[in-house]
Amino acid sequence: MARRSNFSARFPYSTERVYSALSDPDHWEARMSEMRKYSENHVEEFTVTDSGIDLVLHHVIPRSELPEIAQTVIKKDMIITRTESYGPFGCTTTGRFNASIPAGPGGLSGTMELFASAPGCTLRTSSEAKVNLPFIGGKLEELILSNLVEVFRTEAAITADWLARQ
Repeated sequence: MARRSNFSARFPYSTERVYSALSDPDHWEARMSEMRKYSENHVEEFTVTDSGIDLVLHHVIPRSELPEIAQTVIKKDMIITRTESYGPFGCTTTGRFNASIPAGPGGLSGTMELFASAPGCTLRTSSEAKVNLPFIGGKLEELILSNLVEVFRTEAAITADWLARQ
């Protein structure tokens, strides 16, 4: 059975300003630069069109940094490919993300919603983790989602800091 979690990042900026950051390659490079403190990260693809924003991110986490339970399943460094897409800017902007691990026993996906809220805006992320392994699948799903919340929290802080410096 898949597990779900939600995370809301609140910004003291307008939705237009946050969307503008998400549309800016300098923001993504700043985000990846900061995240390199934790693992190897880079933006593989980045496209902005009238239809929205599409990007592909790569994260590499050394196997030695994985929790023991994850090391029982992952025999090499964990390479995560994360795709994100945001629709065009509007009163509420929606998006989707997926994360995959080659030969991984499951997947991670979710939705994103950027909307106005006092005193600025909120970027809400709803995530679903599914690990297809008997006995330990549920534990791995919980581990993935709790770590994902920390990633989202860190990324939101980086975005807020980047916006404060603009």
